[in-house]
Amino acid sequence: MKVSQVLLLILIALLTACGSSESPDTQDAAAGPLVVTIGGTSTPNTPGSAMWLKFKDSAETAAEGRLELRPLIYGQLGSEEQLLSGLRRGRIQFANLSAQVTSTLVPELSLLYAPYLFSDEAEADFIYDRYLTDIYRELLAAAGLHLVTWYEIGFHSVYGREALMTPADTAGRRFRVSASLNARLFAESIGADVIPLGYGEIVPSLQTGLIDAGENSISLYARTGIAAEAPYLTLTRHAFGMSVIVADSRGWQGLDEATRQVLTESFPSIEESRAVTRAQDVADLADAQLGIRSQVLSAEQRVLWQQATQGVTEKLLAEIGGRSAEIYATILQAKQEFAAGQVAN
Repeated sequence: MKVSQVLLLILIALLTACGSSESPDTQDAAAGPLVVTIGGTSTPNTPGSAMWLKFKDSAETAAEGRLELRPLIYGQLGSEEQLLSGLRRGRIQFANLSAQVTSTLVPELSLLYAPYLFSDEAEADFIYDRYLTDIYRELLAAAGLHLVTWYEIGFHSVYGREALMTPADTAGRRFRVSASLNARLFAESIGADVIPLGYGEIVPSLQTGLIDAGENSISLYARTGIAAEAPYLTLTRHAFGMSVIVADSRGWQGLDEATRQVLTESFPSIEESRAVTRAQDVADLADAQLGIRSQVLSAEQRVLWQQATQGVTEKLLAEIGGRSAEIYATILQAKQEFAAGQVAN
């Protein structure tokens, strides 16, 4: 037999073997459990990491051996930007991504970080649950992502190596911002020197003096090394931070209905994650070992922050486009509905 014929037979055999292999979604029990890889950037021993580990245990138990969850949740797969890329390429199946990072794919998510859009947690809960979840599930689906649920990060405040009580104190400060549009516009509105940096670069940049300040939620500040370098936390509470728990749409649709139900129902409820996050924020601010010097604003100081950032929402709407104007109008209407309900009660 000629060499060319031998090579042809080998090629046919390989193609036949590849064609007969089953996809992960159609494997039978004999082939072993379906592996679901989870990507995240959690810090160990925090509510976020506990949430994922609870999800793993609950889903595997409910699936009765049909599922194996592999939580690579401590940044093993890279930054949030890398997780988003890996998710869309099918390399991971589940991820916890901040709305700010995901806004590079769905720009309308930036609107949720408009300064002083939400007055408090109760108002935000009402609007997310009744109006925003369905809207953003549609937008994320159009971008190839399935929204499983939200995961609260908490209100953002301003941190610094020194106390920054008013926008005048931030003028000219080297202020770290993420890649999102809303972060840049916020920093510009308070007169800061805008320094775009990845989240993993914050601590070394504070240590070297590349940045003096930034803004984030308590959960992403207190126990991540940032508080040790920038202990002053001014409680501006200017933006309500949220993460999206998402799956790759193609992989999600390829799962059978029973598996999708297990994964959806095993994830901690939004009520549970809210309660845990908020309790941890209170505990962290009270923990003397963390050394956080929280600065509570007076009513007059809060007005100064609100005035300085007043034009940011309009700039966001102009630059985002898409459905942002529709969503903003919905939020304003929902705020009125919530306020009327509070008065009635």
